Amino acid sequence: QVQLVESGGGLVQAGGSLRLSCAASGSTFSTYRMGWFRQAPGKEREFVAAFSRSGSSTYYADSVKGRFTISRDNAKNTVYLQMNSLKPEDTAVYYCAGRSSLTYAYYNLRVYDYWGQGTQVTVSS
Repeated sequence: QVQLVESGGGLVQAGGSLRLSCAASGSTFSTYRMGWFRQAPGKEREFVAAFSRSGSSTYYADSVKGRFTISRDNAKNTVYLQMNSLKPEDTAVYYCAGRSSLTYAYYNLRVYDYWGQGTQVTVSS
């Protein structure tokens, strides 16, 4: 069992930066493939970024590529999402998620076993 707790959200002006953190409980954190998703009001939850099944590669949604960076510190049981050059359309609740399977479908929220409660990110224009 893994519990995930996000933090670091807030209100920022367009062009600004935020770093989200996702702290995980449990000694098996390093074995989980982690990802970030977001959900804007009235929209479906969508993929943002994730590690590959091996953990050696990272993947990003086209809308955030070049602006967002996913990273992890296994010693701290934490995964991060550095968000730069934020835009109003990045406004959403951001969720971290963990998957135990070796599926290649890192972008599919249905393959993730564990979810955090979410943290609000609001970007003003």
